[in-house]
Amino acid sequence: MVHLFTFWDGRPSHDAFAAGPQEGLAAAQRGTFEMLTEHLFERRLDVKVGFEPRFDDIDLVRVALCKVRPDRTDHFTSMQERVWNPAMAGSPGMLRGVFGQGAGSDFLVLSMWDSATEHGKYREGAVSRLSERAELDADVLSVAGDVVDVVQAWTV
Repeated sequence: MVHLFTFWDGRPSHDAFAAGPQEGLAAAQRGTFEMLTEHLFERRLDVKVGFEPRFDDIDLVRVALCKVRPDRTDHFTSMQERVWNPAMAGSPGMLRGVFGQGAGSDFLVLSMWDSATEHGKYREGAVSRLSERAELDADVLSVAGDVVDVVQAWTV
């Protein structure tokens, strides 16, 4: 499985690419993949410091796609800002991240880590406690995601 993350200056830039060059790239790559899914998110919050879409200093990306109950989006966003972001920002090895909102009540949490070991320490020590404090089960319908090992040779 491959995850491709792209970062755009704005929706018009994305739409221009999708209407033009993307078609040629897709045609050239036909048959090289089984399934392709695109999710678009607008940046709502940075996690830790000003987010930069750089991958040269990271070893691991944690991506979480959250489908939030429509009546709980404000609470979910507030808990991201008040509970999750400070916890991640205070974790050794967590370099930066971004929290975005997509269509309807879909959200993205993307965090960048300097090592799988440091992400593992955060995961073991904090996630269940933070989930309870943030009332995650009351907010979300589903959380899907992945832990992605970054292959530096594949970054641009």
